[in-house]
Amino acid sequence: MLKTVNPLARHKARPQEQAIRTLLVACAAAAILVTVGIIASLLFESIRFFSEVPMGDFLFGTTWSPQTAMREDQVGSTGAFGIIPLLAGTFLISFIALSIATPLGIYSAVYLAEYAAPKSRAILKPSLEILAGIPTVVYGFFAALVIAPLIRDVGTSLGFDVASSSALAAGSIMGVMIIPLISSISDDAISAVPQSLKEASIGLGATKSETIRQVILPAALPGIAGGILLAASRAIGETMIVVMAAGLAANLTVNPLEAVTTVTVQIVMLLTGDQEFDSAKTLAAFALGLTLLAITLVFNIFGSWIVARNREAYD
Repeated sequence: MLKTVNPLARHKARPQEQAIRTLLVACAAAAILVTVGIIASLLFESIRFFSEVPMGDFLFGTTWSPQTAMREDQVGSTGAFGIIPLLAGTFLISFIALSIATPLGIYSAVYLAEYAAPKSRAILKPSLEILAGIPTVVYGFFAALVIAPLIRDVGTSLGFDVASSSALAAGSIMGVMIIPLISSISDDAISAVPQSLKEASIGLGATKSETIRQVILPAALPGIAGGILLAASRAIGETMIVVMAAGLAANLTVNPLEAVTTVTVQIVMLLTGDQEFDSAKTLAAFALGLTLLAITLVFNIFGSWIVARNREAYD
């Protein structure tokens, strides 16, 4: 009985291929080690922080005032490290940004993918993506010098008490900043929908708008949801716009007309200047970073779940 021999089984990798394979493994290992190192440093310093501040006070406290004495001979308050006001400000600004960016991003993606002529698409799509290349400090200047005063003047004329720096000003300009992120990913997801689904819907008598609503958007939902969650992570991690347009006050409020602050802004404030890494004030930055990492991880897991769940319906 003859045995068939796979010629690839006897093939040995050439030295060049082996070197490339080793380089790729080393790069992958380096990326993993860097991630592990970041997480380990956050965990180590956070454990030191929680040895001085109870975890319950940090997770459920409603006051953030991390002013503590740096030396024994200094007079200072004991400090309050409640993260709730920071989370409230972070989610409030992110919600405002997503409320603006999500519909505009999806609608622009639908237009570019289904309605725009090739020449118009070639001009409009790069023009829209230019917004993603503008530095955030420029957005911050625009929000502080134009958007915030405009919101304050309009609100005052309507009888509202509007702060000079507000969550609405920061969230509005941040929403403009993340529009290209949602639009680009949604455009790719819509363009990836099989042409056969579109033709079948048209053949059954559906209009173009009905096909988009009932066939294309549901089929592209995993990609669109992934783009929205990626934009949400981008909004949560934004710092410069918040510093310049929303202020530094750790207010526990859901009023978008008041000044608020976010987790990332406080991390910057805690690590600015000469700091000693043996005080609760400085170590609080690592606890905030660990919390932000956990929130981002939850967003990613939720996004993966949405993608997997909806992808099964269209495979």
